[in-house]
Amino acid sequence: MKPVTLSFDNGPTTGITDRVLDVLSDHGILSTFFVVGEKVRASEAASRLVDRAHAAGHWIGNHSDTHRIPFGRMDRPEEACDEIREAQKAIGSRARPNKLFRPFGGGGKLGPGLLNREALALLQRDNYTCVIWNSVPGDWPVPDDTHHGWVERARDQIDGQDWPLVVLHDIEGACLKRLDEFLSWLGAGDFEVRQEFPPDCILLDRGTVPPDVDMTRFLAG
Repeated sequence: MKPVTLSFDNGPTTGITDRVLDVLSDHGILSTFFVVGEKVRASEAASRLVDRAHAAGHWIGNHSDTHRIPFGRMDRPEEACDEIREAQKAIGSRARPNKLFRPFGGGGKLGPGLLNREALALLQRDNYTCVIWNSVPGDWPVPDDTHHGWVERARDQIDGQDWPLVVLHDIEGACLKRLDEFLSWLGAGDFEVRQEFPPDCILLDRGTVPPDVDMTRFLAG
């Protein structure tokens, strides 16, 4: 069976993340939620959603504090470290012992500027595992509503990967409308949905760069 890993970025979102959790529970699937620190702090209801996801066995990862700009494009490079630290504070005890971080790619882009050297040094020093992706079907809202074709794009991308790590979003107007349909398709196919990450999507493993990773591909110049 082909392994598939699912992840959700940019939440928590009240009225959305809770329903995403319901659908995942219906299908018996565990995932990772890469949360935005300021959204976790936004309300007690939002924080309780992170509690609920954690209690259900989902992993909670850091997706920066404001999700404002890729780190390599920041005017003040050390601000990237603040983004990581503040988001991790918001996650608190809900973090894994193996702390997870996912950078902001600005539309799912991988390449130079995904990280800067200041952020990399912090992630290495504090033993983070940095997780990227290899499947971004584009479920986020767009004006012409074409994002509702994300399921078909996800299927094509899954077919093209040995072990896809699919990025979805628990925000308004994103994956929720078709999530049950997508998970039903996975359940009916020759797939094994795993919570672990494919090795080729790990840029740092507990602070260490894997031997086959060229980190210069992802650093700002």
